[in-house]
Amino acid sequence: MSDFNPDFREWPKTSRLFREIVITEKIDGTNAGLHISEDGQVVAQSRKRIITPDSDNYGFARWAADNADELAYILGPGLHFGEWWGRGIQRRYGMDRKVFSLFNTSRWREVDESNTSPELRALDASVGAQIDAVPVLYSGQFDETEIRQQLYYLQMGGSKAAPGFMHPEGIRVYHSQTRSVFKVTLDANDAGKWEAAA
Repeated sequence: MSDFNPDFREWPKTSRLFREIVITEKIDGTNAGLHISEDGQVVAQSRKRIITPDSDNYGFARWAADNADELAYILGPGLHFGEWWGRGIQRRYGMDRKVFSLFNTSRWREVDESNTSPELRALDASVGAQIDAVPVLYSGQFDETEIRQQLYYLQMGGSKAAPGFMHPEGIRVYHSQTRSVFKVTLDANDAGKWEAAA
């Protein structure tokens, strides 16, 4: 008989489904992030790597470098994820510019100790027209009917992020209990890229 001594692994606590969700429009651009230090230094990243103006992703690192002071003022310290989208990227949305839309919508609107918010600070910045948050379509208790309804509204009414654009990608559903984000797309009956290509 051998000495078999596995490490104990606890079963994770089961999350509750019927908790708050936030449904936002899923914008078809490129994933981007900004690291902002306490002293206002700004570093850009794509989904998989740190990027620089010399090794860029659709001009995001160049834009971040050119607007670093204002971005640090608007967003404050931390890691800020969003979608870099618009002219020349994926669906293009009929736009003549690019925009960085943040995923954390509550952080974007949250009033801080200076009695202002990133959203309000952006209004005073020259870069303000190029930074916002993804549109919130629903916030409330988990509701599958609401998820399907928001998809239908997008399909019939077009993008909320780019009004008049009639081919939005879909939605993201943030689940507060699991702190997870799920997506549902309107393309190819919600097939993944590899499934749709088959």
